[in-house]
Amino acid sequence: MEAKAVAKHVRISARKARLVADEIRGYDYKEAIDILRFTNKAASPMIINLLNSAVANAIQMNEGLDPASLFVKKIYIDDGPIMKRYRPRARGRASRIRKRLSHITVVVAETEKKAK
Repeated sequence: MEAKAVAKHVRISARKARLVADEIRGYDYKEAIDILRFTNKAASPMIINLLNSAVANAIQMNEGLDPASLFVKKIYIDDGPIMKRYRPRARGRASRIRKRLSHITVVVAETEKKAK
């Protein structure tokens, strides 16, 4: 069973957020939260909130589910739209500032039960 959570138009560049996402891919839920808590990057709190949302979605779909049995199956960050701003420069010119946005998707799944 899989559950998904998506955050769109997040105000961080995809390149910076991918550094954090690569650290938790494939980890258990509790372990991923611990890793994110001690990662000193701006994307960490955003990904923690999204991971908690995906786990809440999984629990909502399956009432008797234990959050400890979930792991991060997929996490990917796509480029979003780019906000364009202008900054005044010398001699009456202007230069463009590109403020990048991203879309973050987290998929959690249940770990396979091992046969004895």
